[in-house]
Amino acid sequence: MRALALTVLAVTLASAQQVPPAAPPPAGAAQPQGRGRGRGGIQIMTLTSSAWPDGGSIPAKHAQPGGDVSPPFAWSNAPDTAASFVLIVHDLDAVSGQAADDALHWMVWNIPGAARALPEGVPQGATRPDGSRQISATGPNYRGPAAPASGPAHHYVFELYALDAMLDVPAVGASPAQTRAAVVAAMAGHIRGKGVYTGLYKRPGTP
Repeated sequence: MRALALTVLAVTLASAQQVPPAAPPPAGAAQPQGRGRGRGGIQIMTLTSSAWPDGGSIPAKHAQPGGDVSPPFAWSNAPDTAASFVLIVHDLDAVSGQAADDALHWMVWNIPGAARALPEGVPQGATRPDGSRQISATGPNYRGPAAPASGPAHHYVFELYALDAMLDVPAVGASPAQTRAAVVAAMAGHIRGKGVYTGLYKRPGTP
């Protein structure tokens, strides 16, 4: 995986090490069967979208050629301790500059802990009506995939994190790369759940 994917994974693992193990269930309670809390107290969430199946092709509507319409998402099995959610969307197959940082297509943080969905077509703006904040590599908005037609399809990863805190990271005043780094750093020690969804995309044209 690319550098940022490894960075975020490292944050997840570091957080897991700081989370005390879940309390054992009461005597006589049914044991969980593959769901609920994962190793280290990180709960596995289910992230879904009606726009395409997990691992499938992202429709043109949600890509740069189609107008950069953000896709709808819903999630379930969120931890009871969730105070906020962070969605990070990045292209694992795109690396920019000497920092070996993959392309940030969207990051939304301080999504309220009671939320269980993001609607399609989130408008541009650093701060949303619900108090959440957003950026991408090109501004305060969703930036759709745009992998070239001349190569293989790129892998776009949508990672949703449940946190036990809100993040005191402003959406303005710093570059997107600096804001992204600040959000990832602030997540350390606060991750309580995670869900992942993927999509493939390349521009239509010559295979």
